[in-house]
Amino acid sequence: MNVKICPTCGCSLVRLGITDDHAAQAIYNEIVYFFCCQGCADIFQKHPKRFVEEVRDIHVCPACLAEKPTAYTVPVLHNGQEIRFCRCPHCAEVFAKDPDFYLDRLSGKTDFKGLFDRPDAACC
Repeated sequence: MNVKICPTCGCSLVRLGITDDHAAQAIYNEIVYFFCCQGCADIFQKHPKRFVEEVRDIHVCPACLAEKPTAYTVPVLHNGQEIRFCRCPHCAEVFAKDPDFYLDRLSGKTDFKGLFDRPDAACC
């Protein structure tokens, strides 16, 4: 899944409840990157290649929204697509009960306010 992760701090924008229209943005190599705050976007501009490489291996668990490197995830096939979960068996069990909800939330198709559900959520 193509989940937006702030390249500077590694936070999932879904977990923080930051939508595309509220995220700071920067372009690097003709690709638009999304950030949890303008501060992270500014830091990114100094060493964009480094930050892109650092988050290349990060996945977001669709159930708990934890950000994990591949080595700390478990792949699960769902409708022919590999989805990576944190190692907690509870997350895969919860996902199996309502996969459409979790996939929609992870892809930004639902109106999710973030785990912290606070009006000033901007950065971790």
